[in-house]
Amino acid sequence: MSEQSTAAISIRETGLIVAELFGPTFQGEGPSLGTRAAFLRLSRCNLTCSGRMPCDTPYTWDIVRYDLRNESSRRSVMEVGDELLLLDTTLVVITGGEPLIQQRQLVPLVRRLIDAGRRVEFETNGTFVPLSGLLIDGVRFNVSPKLSNAGMPMSMRIVPQALTALAESGRATFKFVASDRSDLDEIEDLVQRYGLAPVYVMPEGRTPDAVLSRARELADDVIARGWSMTQRLHVLLWGDKRGR
Repeated sequence: MSEQSTAAISIRETGLIVAELFGPTFQGEGPSLGTRAAFLRLSRCNLTCSGRMPCDTPYTWDIVRYDLRNESSRRSVMEVGDELLLLDTTLVVITGGEPLIQQRQLVPLVRRLIDAGRRVEFETNGTFVPLSGLLIDGVRFNVSPKLSNAGMPMSMRIVPQALTALAESGRATFKFVASDRSDLDEIEDLVQRYGLAPVYVMPEGRTPDAVLSRARELADDVIARGWSMTQRLHVLLWGDKRGR
């Protein structure tokens, strides 16, 4: 999606629609796994993951099961920044939902965090081209393109323009959630088609036993393909507990 189209998806461009803000905790996934971090989880998403890979934060978008008015609040950028800085972590993770839906409002927040000496990581599904105001030193993107196991057509979950822009930014890591070996061939196709690197594979699971079992099943094949593996540290430590 283009920079222009992202604004149309936002409900308004006043403040941020926040699902939760929490920490200090650990970054549980990707290259910064284990790093002490604060989390800003924004509400709303443009995808509807289901199938073999159901969304683990449906309260950010699912209007059938949740009343989003009760699950989120509109907060000022200044207030959110104040709270994140008070948590006093070197890393701030901005996630969702899909945080880049609100990326115009996030530009001043991210600049404030960077000016205060923080690093920022976005957890994104890779369907939005990031604004130039977010492509600054101290910002990284953990991009998780959705596979067919998420139960959506490719035209909805794969946006070539966005993946290419993220890959060419030099600020992205590509993190794929896999539930079995058959998912690895699909990952390989996307990696080759869009020049995605570096690549991390993360085993799906909402319990420690499920995560570890799938990690053992996938590990040798991930090594053979020249990729890295990441865990879901928060699940291993606290299960599927919200706000950890």
